[in-house]
Amino acid sequence: MKTDQELESDVREALLWDPTLTSDRITVRAVGGIVTLSGRVTFYAEKRAAERAVHRVAGVTALADELDVQHLKSRDDSDAELAAALASALHWHVWVPGSVAVTVDQGWVTLSGTTRWEFERSAAERAVRYMSGVLGVTNAITLVPLVATSQVHAAIETSLRRNARVDADRIKVSASGGKVTLSGTARTWEERTEASWAAWSAPGVTGVDNDLQVVHEK
Repeated sequence: MKTDQELESDVREALLWDPTLTSDRITVRAVGGIVTLSGRVTFYAEKRAAERAVHRVAGVTALADELDVQHLKSRDDSDAELAAALASALHWHVWVPGSVAVTVDQGWVTLSGTTRWEFERSAAERAVRYMSGVLGVTNAITLVPLVATSQVHAAIETSLRRNARVDADRIKVSASGGKVTLSGTARTWEERTEASWAAWSAPGVTGVDNDLQVVHEK
């Protein structure tokens, strides 16, 4: 098992080797597998890139992201211009339905409306998170599936067993209507994330609570 110092070193290396991260103001602290990032980044996309880089490091069991996004705004920047750019990005995205709306308040973006699938909801967030001037994103899009939810439990278990990156025997699925809870253990953070996506891919799912604990095998 890694010491806190070893884990901090590995996380710093992961951040250093990620070409999408340009900030040199990120501080890393690790305590018992829990990593905390603090400091500043210029873009919201960098904040998300830092999160992904940390989750790829073996030994990380949880992440506290305390990074601040401090976009260097020009005098010509405005919420109205950003909102127009984001609306255009959503309009031209092939996976985002016209039922999704965007609101901008001092650089903070809120997505609202409805989609039928989680991949559409996630696509809308990805479409806006990489835009310059975005300081944060709240995804308030509601899922409204058109299929019955009575077979959700069986569909998710089938999806988990079909996924080569997930050990389905370690995962328990509970479903109430379209709301799903995953419990048990995952070997890595990536496997935990993959299990979520496997659950979301089942028809009728409207919410997933991922309670899987990351237990690194020695």
